[in-house]
This record gives sequence, C-alpha cells and structure tokens, in this order.
Amino acid sequence: MAFAKIVVKCPTDELSLTNCAITSNKDKEFERVKHVRIDTGGGQTYVFTIKPQANIPQGHVGFSLPQRKWAVLSVNQEIAVQQYEPEDYVSNIILEADYMQKKTISQEPYDTDEMAKEFVLTFANQMFTVGQQLAFAFKDKKLLLVVVKEMHGIHKASALKEGQESKPRKCKLGLLIPNTAVQFEKAENSSLNLVGKSKGLQVRQSIINPDWNFQKMGIGGLSNEFNAIFRRAFASRVFPVEIIEQLGCKHVKGILLYGPPGTGKTLMARQIGKMLNAREPKIVNGPQILDKYVGESEANVRRLFAEAEEEEKRAGSNSGLHIIIFDEIDAICKQRGSVAGNTGVHDTVVNQLLSKIDGVEQLNNILVIGMTNRKDMIDEALMRPGRLEVQVEISLPNEEGRLQILEIHTARMRKFEKISSDVDLKELAALTKNFSGAELEGLIRAAQSTAMNRLIKATSKVEVDPEAMEKLLVCQADFLHALAHDIKPAFGTAEETLNQYLMRGIINWGPPVTHILEDGNLLAHQAKSIDGSGLVSVLIEGPPNSGKTALAAQIAKNSDFPFVKVCSPEEMVGFTETAKCLSIRKIFDDAYRSTLSCILVDNIERLLDYGPIGPRYSNLTLQALLVLLKKEPPPGKKLLVLCTSSRRQVLEDMEMLSAFTTVLHVPNLSKAEHLLNVLEASEVFNPNELKQIARHVHDKRIFIGIKKLLALIDMVKQIDEKHRVIKLITKLEEDGALEDPGMA
Repeated sequence: MAFAKIVVKCPTDELSLTNCAITSNKDKEFERVKHVRIDTGGGQTYVFTIKPQANIPQGHVGFSLPQRKWAVLSVNQEIAVQQYEPEDYVSNIILEADYMQKKTISQEPYDTDEMAKEFVLTFANQMFTVGQQLAFAFKDKKLLLVVVKEMHGIHKASALKEGQESKPRKCKLGLLIPNTAVQFEKAENSSLNLVGKSKGLQVRQSIINPDWNFQKMGIGGLSNEFNAIFRRAFASRVFPVEIIEQLGCKHVKGILLYGPPGTGKTLMARQIGKMLNAREPKIVNGPQILDKYVGESEANVRRLFAEAEEEEKRAGSNSGLHIIIFDEIDAICKQRGSVAGNTGVHDTVVNQLLSKIDGVEQLNNILVIGMTNRKDMIDEALMRPGRLEVQVEISLPNEEGRLQILEIHTARMRKFEKISSDVDLKELAALTKNFSGAELEGLIRAAQSTAMNRLIKATSKVEVDPEAMEKLLVCQADFLHALAHDIKPAFGTAEETLNQYLMRGIINWGPPVTHILEDGNLLAHQAKSIDGSGLVSVLIEGPPNSGKTALAAQIAKNSDFPFVKVCSPEEMVGFTETAKCLSIRKIFDDAYRSTLSCILVDNIERLLDYGPIGPRYSNLTLQALLVLLKKEPPPGKKLLVLCTSSRRQVLEDMEMLSAFTTVLHVPNLSKAEHLLNVLEASEVFNPNELKQIARHVHDKRIFIGIKKLLALIDMVKQIDEKHRVIKLITKLEEDGALEDPGMA
C-alpha cells in the first residue's frame, strides 16, 4: 500500500551522510519498515533505506542533495511511498569515487582497504542501486562523492538454503551485508589518489574461460603444448593479486611459439587471445613494424603498448590483460649486429621491444606472443626470463593428434552426412605420418575435390550432375587418392628420389647383398631403440657402380621411418661452400623435428668437392658434415644417417671414418655364380643362353659392378638373339670384367 509524502531537505548534515531517507518517527505506517520504494511519477521508482527521526514533520521525507540529484527530486514534491522487501544480497560492489568538491586537487593517498572497511561499517544493511549517488565521509579526509558502478548479488531465497551454493550474478538492486566485498575505482579525470587493493571477498573472474575445449577451438594434437603454456604463463594470473604479492611472483609477459610451418602456431596464438578474458588481441605481422622513415619503426612498437601503459597508470593492478601477437617475429627481432647496412633499424627495433616488455618502466598487464619457424635467428636477449621466457615447440602431430585434427576438419561433413561410412579416420591418421595440421587440412580439401569431380560432366561444356546434392559423398577411396597423388608432407619421405634409385629393384646376386641388407635393418632397429643414443651413422662404401646408393635407398625404405630425406650433390650444383653448408644443415635441422628420421647422404666425396688432381676438397663442408654426423638429435628424437662413398681411403685421410657408427663394404661381382644370378634375374636370356654363358665364364676371373653389368644387359637386349651372348662376352672382356686366372 502506497502513502503520499512530501519531499524536504535532510534535517542535518550528519544525517545526510547516512545515505538514508529520513522519515518522521510519528509516521505509524513505517514503524516496522526498513526499506521503502518511492514513486516519483512517470514510471520511475527508487529504493531507499529509511531512518525515523523526531526532527522532521509528520508526512514528510528528508533527502540529501546527492539523493535528490540521483532520484530527480525537488523540495515540496509529492511522492508515493510504500514498503519494500529486498530480493538480493550484494556479494560485491564496485564504487566510483571522486571529490565532492570538483575543484579539490590533492595527492593525499586514500587507502582503499581502509575505505572498504569503513564503507561496510557505515552502510551495512542498506539498499543500493546501480547508478546511485551518495556522500561518503572517510575519516577526517575531504568528503567524497561515490557512485555505484556495478554490483553482483545472490538471490535472498537461495542464500538462505543450507548446503546450496549460489553463483553471484549481476544485479541492479540489492542489500549491502557485512561481508560484502567493496572495491573503489577512481572516477574518470579525477585527481583522487587511491592506493591499496580493496579486493576483500570479491568474486574474481577467471582469466581462462572454463568452458573452452580443443574441439571447439579447432586445434588438435596440441594438448601437451597447451598444458605447458597454461602452467608457465597463466597460473599466476588465476590467483588473487594478494597471493601473488605474498609470493613475490611476477607474471610471465612473453611466449614464443616455434616449430615447422603449418603446425598451428598462428592458430594457437589467435585462439589463446579469444580464450582469455582479456582485451581484444593486437595481431601484428613482423614486417609491418618496419618503416622507411627514421624513428617510425620504433614509434610503431611504442604505439602497440600505448593502451596498456595508459590503463596501467589509470587502473594499476586492476588493469585488464593486453595481448600483442607478433607473427613472423624473426623478421624484426634478428640477432643485433647481424643485419648488414649502417642504418641499424633492426637493432633499434629490438631494443625498443626489449625496453617495453622488461625495461625500467616495465608493464605488468601485457602478454606478448611471438611466432617463428626460425628460432635460431631471434636475438638471444629477447628469450631470457622476463621477456619471451616461455618457449614452446609446436611440433608435428603424433598419430593421436592427427586423428583429432582429421575429426575437427571433417566435423561439418559428418553433421550434414557428406562423408561415407567407409571412411576410417584412424587408418588415415596412421597413413599420414609427419603430416602437419595444414597438410591434413589440404588432404581433406583434395579428397573433397576428388569426390566433386565425379559429379562433373565434361562434355562440350562443363555441367554438374543435377542430383549432385544427394549423390555427393566423400569416401575412403577419395582420401587414399589424395594421399597418393595430391598432398605430400614437407617432412615426409623423399619417395620419388628413393624410387628413382630403386628403379631396377635390388637384385640379390649373392651373400654380400643379403648381409648388407640384414646389417642395414639391424642398424635401423638400433636407431629406433629407446636405450640407444638416438644417432646411428653408417658409411656404405665400395667401388664405383657397385650399387651402394640403391642398397642405401632400400635400407632407408625398409626402416619405415616417417621422415626420409636425400642429400645429394646433384641438388647443390653451383652452390658456394657456405650455401652448401646451410643446405646440409637445414636437412639435419628438419630431421630433428621428426620423431624418427633417416638422411641419405649420397656420394659424399662429390659433396666435399673432392678432386684427385691436386688434391682439392671443401674443408668448410667437411667440417660441417663432421659436426652434424656426430651431433646427437634432441631428446626423444632418433636419427639414422646413411652415407655412400667410392673413396674410402680419401675419407680415412680426412679422418672422417671415426664419425661413423659402422662401415659396410659393398663389393663388385667376383664369381661366375654372381654374374649368372644377375643374368637370370634380368629375364633377358633363355636357359640355353645362360648355359652357354656359364661355359664361357666358369674358369674366368670376374670383376664388375652391378650397375655396369645392368647397363651391358640393357645394351645387348637391343640386338638379335643369335648374337646376344657373343656380344655380352666380348663387352665383358673389353671392359676388363672377364679375365683368365693366369692374367691376374
């Protein structure tokens, strides 16, 4: 029931500081009432806590100046007043404070911790509304004008139920209780000097969104990397500021994500920005920072941090987190002194970035995320603790990670039933060894395009099957076709090169071939072994044309390592010594990124530029190879190195043999049975011809490489059958491969 009352001024200054509406103690209708709602007309209502007094006339209600300004009340105005029962208890309240007299300028500190205690003692069990203004006298300091900026509350009914936890929610109206957490903020453009941290029991918003998951974020196979980042970079930001101060702990300000291209570094950084309750991330490509005008590059760096600096000065520890993401950070943060020229722009940009992250006026509300696939190019000072101290390698996904990525990228196809039931993602994950996330996405696109092409009619004009919507279905065969023909992993097997070396296959002409393949397989198992050092280097040596490269290629294939790269002199024709060393180094660096890797270094003396006249060789390349052949891969990585050479004595003179775990010797064919085995395997000669050849060679000395013999077989294959045998025997004798024993 509402009662008509008249608005008057607050009787005394002391009462005006109580934030209560002052009623007459003679008004019987308010005897047992604590809070009232007033209706000023026009649909506007306001809630006040009342305080009965004798020095106010009956039928009147006294309001202070801030109250009259907030509720837009004028003296002698008639208002409707009725009883109000609170519905929410305030769990935390944020107040904006300023001097009551705007002209007041003082640097006198106001301790917000003390202010919070005083505020709760003064105004406990009173009603507050968002936007409400009130006067607050703190000790003997200047009078403050306080505005309610934000409140979180718990519903009264749920708060009274025992054993039931209620999550605070935003509310516009609520009752201040003795354990309400109070926080003060400085009003905009105010000269008020607030110190201390009035957090109390304030409900802290977690910096990490608790509802996120990898599937929704579109990132797969990086669970361990995320855990490492959270443990190092965000743990300190989850705890209240007071605990962090007690520990003397500083927040991590920088993360460096590095690894091969296409593994998800940029995607991860972008999703970290979205996942955190922080300001909108600033994403900067490294080269965008550089400017042709003097000083502009450094100014661009300063502008990135300007907002964070301004908020740090204004809000202090209450400042939000500012995230700055540098893509291709190696473009601007190269080793100082490494860039030619006298401008020194790169050096000053690095200096500017270092000073902003961890300089004299360091910021505590920033998180810099840098990404690169060339960690070796970045200035070391940037990677020390206090700067980009959390360095996480985003490596190639394992089988479980590949399955996650495939599931993410086929989710929409499954939702709209565009993927066949025969598609086995587990099988695809097993087949796609050393595929990066980007390459797996490319594989799915290639499979989709294969499926779509089945429904395109290429007649005189290109037409799409009218029932394409219903017929379109991506099946396992589409994925396997894409895997075989369209997408090859950058860190996969050099299949084409190996197949080229094995074009004629391996002809097992005798025990030496069997022993070499058996030893090769044993060495591959040794390289895989968990107990081993992780590095096995093998020299396969023998005379020219003895089939060393083919045997090395077969051992590499048999190893079934996901990463197989060939380092051959053919790819480095015309390279300078430095370029050759860098190229070899890159092959080894790439190998260290795969769990199991095999490198085939073919014709090692050609790689060293060895020439018998002189003799001459590249010492720079020799030293690089010696270092790399002895360098153990990173922990958890296994490497098998297969080198071939026709100059064992030369390598021995260069003191290179000691760099190898073992040396395998590949001999030439030396017996008649060896020769006949090759001729039989070639299927060029019939049984009668083979018997005829056997009679010619059974008492002769034989010395010929398998490669040379196969070339002779190809040649005699072109002539008439009647003369094939004679031609073969003649060529063998002319080349010195067939001799009488007495002529040795």
